[in-house]
Amino acid sequence: MNTVLRNGRILAGEDFRDDVAVVVEDGRIVAVLADDDASLQAADVQVDLGGGWLMPGFIDVQVNGGGGALFNNQTDVDALRTMMSGHRRFGTTGMLPTLISDDAEVMARAVQATRDAIAAKVPGVLGIHLEGPYIAPARKGTHDAGKFRVPDADEVRMATALDNGVTLITLAPERVPVETIRQMVANGAIVAAGHTAATYEEIRAGLDAGVSGFTHLYNAMSPLQGRDPGTVGAALEDPHSWCGVIVDGVHVHPASLRVALAAKPRGKVFLVTDAMPMVGSDSPAFELYGEVITAVDGVVRNAAGSLAGSALDMATAVRNTVQLLGLPLAEASRMASTYPARFIGLGERYGHIAVGYAADFVLLDEALQVRATWIAGQPEQA
Repeated sequence: MNTVLRNGRILAGEDFRDDVAVVVEDGRIVAVLADDDASLQAADVQVDLGGGWLMPGFIDVQVNGGGGALFNNQTDVDALRTMMSGHRRFGTTGMLPTLISDDAEVMARAVQATRDAIAAKVPGVLGIHLEGPYIAPARKGTHDAGKFRVPDADEVRMATALDNGVTLITLAPERVPVETIRQMVANGAIVAAGHTAATYEEIRAGLDAGVSGFTHLYNAMSPLQGRDPGTVGAALEDPHSWCGVIVDGVHVHPASLRVALAAKPRGKVFLVTDAMPMVGSDSPAFELYGEVITAVDGVVRNAAGSLAGSALDMATAVRNTVQLLGLPLAEASRMASTYPARFIGLGERYGHIAVGYAADFVLLDEALQVRATWIAGQPEQA
């Protein structure tokens, strides 16, 4: 069967077009044709987009929890299915479930759960993000410093053992030997700097060893100062690395985000949520490391006052990028789909509405609220 999606403003190329239709078959895009092409009438299913904005499905590489589930507390396939379902209603069609610093046994279970979820074709699970425990106590945020350590060879093998999906590892380059970073990259992992107190020089050494990104830029990292560029300075200066940003109006001031966008080459800054279980759930509270954490007015903090992830969803991040940062919707969409797909090495399969790409879409209305999503061509109403 093939399906035609038409009568929408479709992000095909650099901007939205209202004169094209998208043809989907077997979970892939097989054609993007003029909307008046006579061949479209032969499609098995005709989907009227009602004039909405159709864009590539959002890809979130930092999802700690959703739908009431926290990956650290429930390292199994059911948790990943619950998290993905909670985020899908907000336009996320691909994610890296994120495990924050924990014991090796928990990490191994998380890797296995991710492998099993991908093998079971749980929609939207693309791999895993291990955020810590190889990070700096001075920039720990809500992470438990009692879990922090330097990985030995066996732990590196375990952390990079996922063989059917993406592995992203966030670490502090000053805490991990460059030889270990090189081995992680050689094993196929993507390595990002985060929760780091590194000097500019230490970050440069990490970049030379294979670090290719920065986790939630500005947050939990050494700042940019006039005589001490720190992690932020190194991130903004380097033209090749990628920076994830949390655009919720809380984690980073909009002016600082505009500075990052001005400093980095286009396409190197992308959106993440750092979401906790309340996204897609009616409960504002969850438990982490034995402590109950509650979102107050949409801001998630632990008892010590540290930001503890976010209550942000990707659709809101896109709206904030338009409203707080002044970017066009097309570029905000790319920051939520095209650019993160490239960062995790999946840019040839996801993040575009073009022939050969996965039929992963999100449909927004005039208020930029999610109306429907498709994963591998399968629709779900929001």
